[in-house]
Amino acid sequence: MVETITIRRPDDWHVHLRDGDMLRDCVAYTARQFARAIVMPNLTPPVIDTQSAIAYRDRIMAAVPAGMAFTPLMTCYLTDNTDADDLARGKAQGVFTAAKLYPANATTNSAHGVTDMARLDPVFARMQSDGIILCIHGEVTEGEIDIFDREAEFIERHLRGIVSRFPELKIVFEHITTSDAVEFVEAAGDNVAATITPQHLHINRNAMLVGGMQPHAYCLPVAKREAHRLALRKAAVSGSTKFFLGTDSAPHTREAKESACGCAGIFNAPYALESYLAVFEEEGALDKFEGFASLHGPAFYGLPVNQERITLTRNGVDVPQMLQAAGSDIVPFHAGQRLDWTLTL
Repeated sequence: MVETITIRRPDDWHVHLRDGDMLRDCVAYTARQFARAIVMPNLTPPVIDTQSAIAYRDRIMAAVPAGMAFTPLMTCYLTDNTDADDLARGKAQGVFTAAKLYPANATTNSAHGVTDMARLDPVFARMQSDGIILCIHGEVTEGEIDIFDREAEFIERHLRGIVSRFPELKIVFEHITTSDAVEFVEAAGDNVAATITPQHLHINRNAMLVGGMQPHAYCLPVAKREAHRLALRKAAVSGSTKFFLGTDSAPHTREAKESACGCAGIFNAPYALESYLAVFEEEGALDKFEGFASLHGPAFYGLPVNQERITLTRNGVDVPQMLQAAGSDIVPFHAGQRLDWTLTL
């Protein structure tokens, strides 16, 4: 039985670090594991231009504890009125690594998102020519579409068209949740990849609904049927360079999660690598873990792999029921459970 695993230090290709006190208290959980992270821009107000991205990057770096080496990779929040020239300048200046497409009202703090995909074609054309990666939250938001069908519907209504019109635009289909998304990414060209979260590898929609409403298992996109979870696991451990780690860690206080209108988001950052590794062990694919966690993402983003190495040991870790952040309780993913692996620092 394998007792230790040493891999190149991973990166998180999709994370929510929040701002203010929540940023101050949560960024270390990401920085202790990951060398770099694609930071989501859905703040209030959102990060919609180069100037606001620089300011947010400065706040992140000020919050990273001394002695931790961590590089935030900034994204631009696309709107109906995104300035393509500013986006290109931000990329040229080393500020923006990618741009993020949120359909309006698809998830937390996405009210400023895109209402008309066609209006963004000039922006997509500029991104294609300037080598700016497009990260997509792929769900339609029309009220008549069942929430469990919104990812599959987005593929047919929008994503196929974007890929067809901009065949050289690099696209990351974020936090995929369905076999439909897996099949789309696998069939697309090398310019299309996807991130997969730990929660969507561990839970199906029963986790939200069986035994009463379970708000700490609620995220967007929501977990789907078991068949979809199994398809995601198969993709993650396949060794395909099209799939890589993106936690979508999204901290909310316990009060916000357990309120009458509970917030979407799962805080998995504290034990993200241990959570992923549990899946790879269950699937008999420990040899594929480094590719998924540390190699495929940098290759797609055109960045060097990290030279530092980390080790996970089969010592096990008991995940606490609660952590503290922003002066409140916060419930981590796997709260109260024991995970078999632990990150050795």
